[in-house]
Amino acid sequence: QVQVVESGGGLVQPGGSLRLTCAASERTLSNYAIAWFRQAPGKEREFVAGISGILGSTLYSENVKGRSTISRDNAKNTVDLQMTSLTPEDTAVYFCAGRSTWPLSRERHDYDYWGQGTQVTVSS
Repeated sequence: QVQVVESGGGLVQPGGSLRLTCAASERTLSNYAIAWFRQAPGKEREFVAGISGILGSTLYSENVKGRSTISRDNAKNTVDLQMTSLTPEDTAVYFCAGRSTWPLSRERHDYDYWGQGTQVTVSS
C-alpha cells in the first residue's frame, strides 16, 4: 500500500505564501500522476493542481492559476505545491493524491491513494 504524507500547512496571513510537500513511501513519484486537492468546510473536495508522471506536465485550477507552482523533486521523491498571494478563500485542508498511472486527471475518483491532509488557514 502506497502511503503519501503531506506537510507544510499552517496559519498564513493574507497575501502570504506557503509550500506544501507530498512525500511518498515505496513508490517513485516521478512515474505517476500526483495532484493536490483541497476541501473547505461545508464544500466539496476540489482539484487544485497536478503533475503528470514521466513528462511532468502540469495543470492548475482557475482558482490558483498564476499564483501557484507544482513541482517534483525526483531526488527527494516529493511533490511540492508553492502558493502565493493567499486569501482567506484558500483556507482548507489540502490533500495529496496519487494515481497508479502517469496521466493527469482533475477527477477525485481517478486517484488511488490519498494522504491524511494538512490544514491551511489564511487569516490575519
